Amino acid sequence: MIKPNQDADIPLAERMRPKRLEDMVGQGHILGPGCPLSRAITGGRIFSVILWGPPGSGKTTLARLMGEYSKLPFQSFSAVTSGINDLRQVIERARESKQMTGRATILFVDEIHRFNKAQQDAFLPHVESGLIILIGATTQNPSFEIIAPLLSRARVIVLNLLEKNEIRTILLRALTDREHGFGAMNIEIVPDALEHLAGVSMGDARVALNNLEAAVFYALGGEQTEHIVLDLATIESALNKKALLYDKDGEEHYNLISAFHKSLRGSDTQASVYWLYRMLAAGEDPLFICRRMIRFASEDVGLADPEALNVALAAFEAWQKVGPPEAELALAEAAVYLACAPKSNALYLTEKSVMEEISHSGAQPVPMHIRNAPTKLMKGLGYGRGYLYPHNYPGARVEQEYLPGDIKNRVFYRPTDRGFEKEIKRRMGFQKKPTA
Repeated sequence: MIKPNQDADIPLAERMRPKRLEDMVGQGHILGPGCPLSRAITGGRIFSVILWGPPGSGKTTLARLMGEYSKLPFQSFSAVTSGINDLRQVIERARESKQMTGRATILFVDEIHRFNKAQQDAFLPHVESGLIILIGATTQNPSFEIIAPLLSRARVIVLNLLEKNEIRTILLRALTDREHGFGAMNIEIVPDALEHLAGVSMGDARVALNNLEAAVFYALGGEQTEHIVLDLATIESALNKKALLYDKDGEEHYNLISAFHKSLRGSDTQASVYWLYRMLAAGEDPLFICRRMIRFASEDVGLADPEALNVALAAFEAWQKVGPPEAELALAEAAVYLACAPKSNALYLTEKSVMEEISHSGAQPVPMHIRNAPTKLMKGLGYGRGYLYPHNYPGARVEQEYLPGDIKNRVFYRPTDRGFEKEIKRRMGFQKKPTA
């Protein structure tokens, strides 16, 4: 007969919180071997930091580990439920502690962006004096939410949204951990159920563990049993969230991204947002979708609307910095913009044409008049001789050849009359040259 963990009254996400730095999942860019932050923590050399990252990325865990490794007094409070009076009490306790031990107190402030400017100012003298080491956690951009004097006294550490494979690792660890997780219970999880659990968490470890806990207790149903199987139907029922047909390594993955790309290319706004949200709802990696939109902006819009690439890049950055669910609208904004943009595949055709030419004609020599001539010898050999400096001519334009002689008449980029390319065509004074 299986029994829940003896600490079952404590939420699974809290029980599974890493107790050692090496147990942290993800954030390898700041916690990997040799990284400055990991070396500082393991060495007990703690400094004031602002931890900026999406929910469930490990900000609170990292703050607590900094306290554990440093062995310094640790005080924490939330900017949501605490105010200046609470801060005064914490500062007084820190002052008493320093008088007794000579050591600073780590002050962890969750959601520090909720404090207004005057409240944030209250931290400054105590950080400057060394009375406290401030660790602030925020989901908002510190550049806009944290006052400059505080930012200048603390390092900003950026935590990323957890990848789906990292969420899977966390879930499997919870299922096998006998002390803190469900390892003492005979639980089997079916692969597609694990994928669904990882997908609906949207990179948030806390949500993933809360969902797993809900699924386990749903499967128990108040009964004692020797074996629990968490299949897809059980997970869907427990979370009241149906998994859409989607295999990220199979045909449906390619079908949906193809439908999305072709809807953008066909300027169908309605279909574009539909396929976008179909993929998001099914657990597709949003950054994969962003990368496809970046490619689309160059391949299918190109210079017909140069702003399209900026919009696609902004969607990518928005997802990295904000995460779900807020940043989903940034992806939708990019999809609508790309669908409505004028279309041109001229750059795509240019790429193919240039690569074909290079493959065919090989490494053509650089014409002598546009070669670099940094030495007297090179100048004597004719390097740079006869080069016409465009700024010395009207409109900073002068007729001279820049392509190698054997391919001097080749035309690679042919702008269309659509969107901004019409203006580019005018600027180029485009004339169709005969192919060599």
